[in-house]
Amino acid sequence: MASVFFTLKYGRDQETEADTLGLELMARSGYNPEAAVSLWKKMGAASGGAKLPQWLSTHPSDTTRVAAITALLPRVMPLYQASQKN
Repeated sequence: MASVFFTLKYGRDQETEADTLGLELMARSGYNPEAAVSLWKKMGAASGGAKLPQWLSTHPSDTTRVAAITALLPRVMPLYQASQKN
């Protein structure tokens, strides 16, 4: 088990960074970034709670992702709004 934790190429930090970049690209491209919150809530509901604890996973939990995306919305909504003016 220790080898899994020390040999994984990517982890939660990289997944969180990818979520951040994806949210920015989404907003700049004219897609409402608020939809990402709905997506991750649906993903969490679809799993039926049958997921590994976050500390055992290379991915953030759905609730962690929703919280992080919600915190980023004030930063990316102006990008989305600017894309609607073009």
